[in-house]
Amino acid sequence: MAMIELQNVTKDYGDSRGIFNINLSIELGEAFGFVGTNGAGKTTTIRHLMGFLKPNTGTVQIKNLDAWQNAAEIKQCVGYTPGEIAFPDVKTGWEFIHQQAELLQLTDLSFANQLIERLQLDPSANIKRMSKGMKQKTAIVVALMADPPILILDEPTTGLDPLMRAEFIQIIKEEKGKGKTIFMSSHMFEEIEETCDKVAMIKEGKIITIEAISSIMSNEHQQFIIEFSNEQESTRFMQEKLDSVAISHTMVSVNIENNILNEFLAILSTYQFDNLTEQNHTLQEQFYHLYSGGQSHD
Repeated sequence: MAMIELQNVTKDYGDSRGIFNINLSIELGEAFGFVGTNGAGKTTTIRHLMGFLKPNTGTVQIKNLDAWQNAAEIKQCVGYTPGEIAFPDVKTGWEFIHQQAELLQLTDLSFANQLIERLQLDPSANIKRMSKGMKQKTAIVVALMADPPILILDEPTTGLDPLMRAEFIQIIKEEKGKGKTIFMSSHMFEEIEETCDKVAMIKEGKIITIEAISSIMSNEHQQFIIEFSNEQESTRFMQEKLDSVAISHTMVSVNIENNILNEFLAILSTYQFDNLTEQNHTLQEQFYHLYSGGQSHD
């Protein structure tokens, strides 16, 4: 069952700005990552999910409700952190937390207190004097404290230090373990790798790929770095019919399809080399590869 669904969604601001023909479907209990450069359309997409923007064409639904028409009802079951945090006119973090709890008709703040402790937040601080990181922590507490079934998080760890980012990832894993549906944009590829089942990449307002994280991490080919004993061996190896690139006079990078791995190792055994290193595939590598030449995905 799709908890979040965008079908042929376009918001055209002119001059090629906006989002174009966006199709996404996030299943119940799925954690879905959303990556792209600044200005690619991540926040615009998320604002449609929250009912802040109405698309020119297409439909946006959360729990089978129209995100624009039923925005108030949807907000009752969605925890949201905005990309740009702007607090209302309140003095302290506590005041904001209590104000939001009242709006959500939340009387038990025990989970909020747990999150405050884990994120090392001082909610008694003056909200206008809070650092970016403290404001971010406050927004995370408010998004999660009512235990909503859906989380929509726009760059949630901006401003957090590495220790707090690791704690946040652990919290998200726990939320996912409760069966929650999570949609998260992030610049931090490791966050997406560690928490998400699938990822969509957006470029210039268009989805260029949607892939399972598992398929990215276990690619159909393997990359090796070979350090040859001398330049002659390196030059000779480059004449083999393999997908290889010279890194230096004696070092070569080679991509090997999994089905010819044994053949590659047999070829390599006829060469003098000092070192062979396998490179791990990452979401970041996939992102840069697709961004340099990826095609849009409708």
